[in-house]
Amino acid sequence: MPAYHSQFNERTEYRVIGNMVLLPIKTKFRGPATPAPPSDDDIIDEALDLFRANCLFRNFEIKGDADRVLIYLILFISDCLNKLVKNPSSKEALKILNTRATDNFALPGEPMFPLNALYASPANRNDADLLRQYLAQLRQELATRLVDRVYVDGKPSKWWMCFQKRKFMNKSL
Repeated sequence: MPAYHSQFNERTEYRVIGNMVLLPIKTKFRGPATPAPPSDDDIIDEALDLFRANCLFRNFEIKGDADRVLIYLILFISDCLNKLVKNPSSKEALKILNTRATDNFALPGEPMFPLNALYASPANRNDADLLRQYLAQLRQELATRLVDRVYVDGKPSKWWMCFQKRKFMNKSL
C-alpha cells in the first residue's frame, strides 16, 4: 500500500520558504498563515486524517512542498501522542500539548532539526523568522485539534485507543 500525499502539492499560489509551503489553515491563533475557508479541509485536517495511514512508512516519496509540511505535522502528531502515553485527562492533555507546541523547536538547517536532509534552510533571517512563526501557529492549532480527536466527551476516543499499544517514532520536533 503506498503512502498518501498531500492534496496541496498541486497548488502553486502559496509562498514557499526553503522548500516548505506556507499553506492557509483554519485557526484562531495569531500568525502568518492566511485563513482557510471553514468549509474546506486544511493541511492540519489532512495530517490528522492521514496520520494513521502514513505513520508507519519509513520511505516516503516527496512529491511536492506540501508533502514536507505533511511529514512535519505527522512527526509532530507522533511526538504529541508520545506525551499522552500516561493517559492524562483531556484538560491535562491540552496543557501538555499546548506547552509542547510552544516549546523552542529547531528549523530546517539548524543542527537540532531531525530531517535536515529533506528540508532546505530558509534563505535569510526574515524567512527563518516567518517560517518559525508559521510552524508555531501550525503546532498550536494541531495540538488543539489533536486533543479533540483523542478525547471525545472527556474520554479517550477509538482513534486514540488504536494507537495505545503502538510505539511512535522517537524523533521529536
